[in-house]
Amino acid sequence: MAPAPARRKQGEAPITSAMEQGARFDRAASRRCYVGMENADSLIWISGATEGIGLGLSRNIPYADARVINLSRRAHPAIESVPLDLAEPESWATVEAHFRSTLAGFRGRRAIFIQNAHLKGLTGFAGEVPVEDYARDITANMTAPIRLGEAFLRAVIDSGFGGEAGLVMMSSASARSPYEGQSVYCAGKAALEMWVRVVRRELAQRGRDHIWVTAVRPGFVDTGLTRHVAAMADRDYPVASMLRGQIERGEGVMDVDTAARHIWAALPTDRSLLLFGEQVQVDRGSAT
Repeated sequence: MAPAPARRKQGEAPITSAMEQGARFDRAASRRCYVGMENADSLIWISGATEGIGLGLSRNIPYADARVINLSRRAHPAIESVPLDLAEPESWATVEAHFRSTLAGFRGRRAIFIQNAHLKGLTGFAGEVPVEDYARDITANMTAPIRLGEAFLRAVIDSGFGGEAGLVMMSSASARSPYEGQSVYCAGKAALEMWVRVVRRELAQRGRDHIWVTAVRPGFVDTGLTRHVAAMADRDYPVASMLRGQIERGEGVMDVDTAARHIWAALPTDRSLLLFGEQVQVDRGSAT
């Protein structure tokens, strides 16, 4: 397989069979799961529910009477959507206002936010990626997830909602493995996991036992993002060819629905980190 150019336009992803497969939405299942506010027993927000793991999570929700809300730049074809652009802080305020207004009138059993969205297309070495792209990457993939997670918790606390409240922060093996070409991504995931650990202690200290928070490393999942980085040149992302090989051989690779079902089956949880396998690990004896 010939490598793709090192950089793509902002937000652009390669069209792959995996993405096409993920885009096929089970509309019958969606009608069974997605209900209006007046009948909802569960509130589920999923950022980035239009593709990849987010799409899998949206169509495998285990709660029969759930109001499901997609947070992303693109509207979901079958469920309610609220605009969210991770790189635009103004849209974070829109999402926060939605958390607050929706929870204020909610009398159901549970409210869950899964921060899954990621702004792709910014992989490259520090000092070589254009400075505006690097800054955008920091805003979207380091700052935004934590800010959105905190906004959900604040809305839950301020609303006085006393049912089960859960926050899932999507992480990655990159939280512990230094992948060259992914300096912001790796740092962002490491920061996110530490944030989860600290916040869990803070909630426990305040006696907020109805709120649980966890990070998830979903394992090696065949998504548009995975194929996007796997198509890069090894010069810019040194594990790209190894990822391509694993995808081609189907070695330890999950589809988005399998990954989603594993995640839902593990929730709620009292653990700070849920592990569902790891992507390729590389140790070439380089500086650490």
